Amino acid sequence: MNDGSKTTGLELRSLIRKNGELELSLAKVVLPEPGPDQVLVKVEASPINPSDLGLLTGPADMSQAKSAGSGDAIVVTAKVPAASLPFLAARLDESMPVGNEGAGTVVKAGTSEAAQALKGKTVSMIGGAMYAQYRLLKAADCQPLPAGTTAADGASWFVNPLTALGMTETMKREGHKALVHTAAASNLGQMLNKICLKDGIGLVNIVRSAEQAKLLHGIGAKHVVDSTAPTFMEDLTQALVDTGATIAFDAIGGGKLAGQILTAMEIAIGKTAKAYSRYGSSVHKQVYIYGGLNTGPTELARSYGMAWGVGGWLLTPFLQKIGRPDQQRLRERVAAELKTTFASHYTKTVSLTEALDLKNIAAYNKRATGEKFLVNPNKA
Repeated sequence: MNDGSKTTGLELRSLIRKNGELELSLAKVVLPEPGPDQVLVKVEASPINPSDLGLLTGPADMSQAKSAGSGDAIVVTAKVPAASLPFLAARLDESMPVGNEGAGTVVKAGTSEAAQALKGKTVSMIGGAMYAQYRLLKAADCQPLPAGTTAADGASWFVNPLTALGMTETMKREGHKALVHTAAASNLGQMLNKICLKDGIGLVNIVRSAEQAKLLHGIGAKHVVDSTAPTFMEDLTQALVDTGATIAFDAIGGGKLAGQILTAMEIAIGKTAKAYSRYGSSVHKQVYIYGGLNTGPTELARSYGMAWGVGGWLLTPFLQKIGRPDQQRLRERVAAELKTTFASHYTKTVSLTEALDLKNIAAYNKRATGEKFLVNPNKA
């Protein structure tokens, strides 16, 4: 809605109070005219990624969530465990906007050449606060979409595509020749599989059911292992022998899987070793944890020598590390392959108010493979 020179719109907010109550609501915000290097975008599509849920619902027990009010005045509340509050100190009592990435139409533009070049165009965006009807941001944070590309096509252009590319880039930069990925039937996992097939990179896909394995085989995956199968360790070891993978990206986090991957890597390396070493192989084996589908402790049973590492990996620090030229190279690849390698599929599109419906929250908060929600803040 325009009011003179200003634009007003709704924005989804997440608030965790010091008393341990999560509150989700819609706030009316007023956006000023764009500055010289800024654009105002009407947001038409924004995905709900696991990283968004970390801010949106956090550690709250959403199974006991309650809803009050209706329409724009809807408010959802839930309890956050007391044990989690010390880790949330920096956000307590602060109403925070949500949504890492999105896409929409540039409706106003600043006076700079870069901003004016985007006026009227459909763009993808980064910068947070995307679960909002309008977003004011720098022109440099927008990626013009190719002709014929919709906002829904371009909504997931940043987090999953650049994470998948970041994994293969990290693999190359750290001297590995193939990689392992867990929760591999996810939207991100399917993108990574397409990248590896196209670029000739060995990839071991770890899934959690026979149905997920079938899905990946159906899109051409060469090495798929099911962590629920009784032959999992044998199957994983053979896939590692076949590919030579010595780096893994783990979306699960908790439990035994990271340790099992390191153990299988050591066994695979040992099958071609020319000499025995009581310290294990000298080949470095690395597992990067980038998700937390299992929030329990990471269990490591030391059976893989001394040349190994387990650490965290996040997209933003990686992009900062590689610098702007390489960032742009990756972004341009995503834009060029948006409808092929990096195509995203959604099971449901919801408005801002529908995003706060308890049934929808229960569905997208499960983070189930194959169930991805898209928010259209301007959906009628």
